[in-house]
Amino acid sequence: MGACLALGSLASCASCLCGSASCLLSSCCPSTYNSTISRLAFSFLLLLGTLVSIVMILPGMEEHLKKIPGFCVGGSSIPGIQNKVNCDIIVGYKSVYRMCFAMACFFFLFSIIMIRVRSSKDPRASLQNGFWFFKFLALVGITVGAFFIPDGTFNTVWYYFGMLGSFIFILIQLVLLVDFAHSWNQSWVEKAENGNTKCWFAALLSFTIIYYALAFTAVVLFYVFYTQPDDCTEHKVFISLNLIFCIIVSIVSILPKVQEAQPSSGLLQASLISIYTMYITWSAMSNNPNRQCNPSLLSLVQPISPTPAPGPTPAPGNVQWWDAQGIVGLTIFLFCTLYASIRSSNNAQVNKLMQTEEGQGLTASDEAATGEDGVRRAVDNEEEGVTYSYSFFHFSLFLASLYIMMTLTNWYKPDTDYETMQTAMPAVWVKIGSSWFGLAIYLWTLVAPVIFPDRDFS
Repeated sequence: MGACLALGSLASCASCLCGSASCLLSSCCPSTYNSTISRLAFSFLLLLGTLVSIVMILPGMEEHLKKIPGFCVGGSSIPGIQNKVNCDIIVGYKSVYRMCFAMACFFFLFSIIMIRVRSSKDPRASLQNGFWFFKFLALVGITVGAFFIPDGTFNTVWYYFGMLGSFIFILIQLVLLVDFAHSWNQSWVEKAENGNTKCWFAALLSFTIIYYALAFTAVVLFYVFYTQPDDCTEHKVFISLNLIFCIIVSIVSILPKVQEAQPSSGLLQASLISIYTMYITWSAMSNNPNRQCNPSLLSLVQPISPTPAPGPTPAPGNVQWWDAQGIVGLTIFLFCTLYASIRSSNNAQVNKLMQTEEGQGLTASDEAATGEDGVRRAVDNEEEGVTYSYSFFHFSLFLASLYIMMTLTNWYKPDTDYETMQTAMPAVWVKIGSSWFGLAIYLWTLVAPVIFPDRDFS
């Protein structure tokens, strides 16, 4: 039992009710835990909900459910048993909206509960780091209740909530990518100073060149496939502006004054931000209702004739949701979620934005402790102060739930009859706006120490 939490086994912790003598000695009890394990466990719940949403939106799922006798309304029936389940709700985009609504409510509730938790001595820290079985039951209960929400205006209202939350989460992803590139650059520079200098610096240079090459290739492909000589003015503006902005932040990152104030800044971070910006640009253009400016993935590989007329293009209920930009978006989301759960950064500006303490992470001394009985137990590393903001972490997962909802449904907007979905320009502007705002945040982290030298940014 002592290693159940360290192993991440929620099921084995279910029988551990804190208060008993045996539990007080186990790592299931909040008195001994590790903050990283808690973050990973909450991230696991988010990923589990994401997996369920993916299964629900798979093409043909409704038809398979209707084959179950006595289950779906309008499906196979059993004499004497009335089919009561509306399978139109439990599959498709409506199911994704409800599943993500449940996850968002769950994490938002925890975000409110955990406001101003300062250390593990706070009674609320016990709820953060224990009682996993009951938290899982709470999430399941909220999810079941969400599927009883009537259609009405719920889908449209929740769509706009999703757009706003996704806008903020895209910025959080960018901050995490900057932090990742910063830690990566710092680690390899240290290895270069202590070992084979040429080898490590060559590796850093190689990755930087690869990222810039991918970003430049993306720009070329965007001009080829997402613009027309006499049309698609918005796309031309988006591509050109983001290309110029990426060049600007790259130049600023290596200016002498910036390097003097922040020696760890460089082209690796700027190249990663550039390629991420190009992904956001691509994702935004893929939501343009004008199909002449937004070819489908299939038409990029094999041109379709005749060319669809411009205008709103409805997405039917049995739509194929999986496209390239959606898969890339899920991959980035998965990476950022896992990285946010285990990150340990010395970047003071990023730590301030992410509400975490500098350099707080797993070390050999606090990762685990071995008792007299030889059992390894998680150790309380937050008695003096928490290593991350519990409330902000849950708020980030709340935003991640909204981002997953929008990504899985391709940012399509429910139609007025709530039976179909269609692309919409607001989604385009939200994504493009987030790319500009994100670049502005990154630029500010570079120039702030230069503009305000009297303030402590390091």
